[in-house]
Amino acid sequence: MARTPLIAGNWKMNVDHVAAVSLVQQLDAALVRDEHDQEAAEVVVLPPFTDLRSVQVLVDGDDLMVRYGAQDVSAHEPGARTGEIAAGFLARLGVRYVTVGHSERRTHHHEDDATVAAKASAALAAGITPIICVGEDLAVRQDRRHVEHVVAQVDGSLDGLSADQVAGSVIAYEPVWAIGTGEVATAADAQEVCSAIRQRVVALHGDDVGERVRVLYGGSVKSSNVAELMEQVDVDGALVGGACLDPEEFARIAGLARS
Repeated sequence: MARTPLIAGNWKMNVDHVAAVSLVQQLDAALVRDEHDQEAAEVVVLPPFTDLRSVQVLVDGDDLMVRYGAQDVSAHEPGARTGEIAAGFLARLGVRYVTVGHSERRTHHHEDDATVAAKASAALAAGITPIICVGEDLAVRQDRRHVEHVVAQVDGSLDGLSADQVAGSVIAYEPVWAIGTGEVATAADAQEVCSAIRQRVVALHGDDVGERVRVLYGGSVKSSNVAELMEQVDVDGALVGGACLDPEEFARIAGLARS
């Protein structure tokens, strides 16, 4: 089964709503110049919450080929949850994707697998595709427990989701030691863990779901390494960090990731 590559750029806490307009315009111009086809590789930006309305108006008004998502979502329904953003609010803004369980959320906000699963469920209920993040830190990698660690995160983060919901989700493998460090897992490293993730999905929900779910690699992805990563049979795209803030570089990454 052919899986459309997904290249998602996580802006993190960078770029305000004014600068967001320029960044998206530059990215779209680069994609148009390169004759990019979203059916060959889907390009998504993940801005801060405060940028989403500006990005929505620009993308919809000018019919840009860039798609957009959010960086986080609440597991709860609207109500007395100060500072949280309900999935339904994001859906009304046209958000298609949302990351859940990013390593920074797991580390700095103490989010566990149960929280990640609840957020994924909330996103799916609102018609938004969750990008469910899993990955190991350096100590786990050095102990060579990375595969079992990631598989356990997959089990917990998918808990309670139906087979169809899992098939409609995205799983992103992001080795924590390679995020923002300049270090990158080798293509073989990425394939080892992405393959283990897919095999675990197959074990949980069967071959069809395992073939449909997209598995991304994230961690210091750039144009110089994305082509080799994308050659791996179980790597279906990339969750890009710092490089996505350079529209020309991000467009090059997208071009090299085309199916």
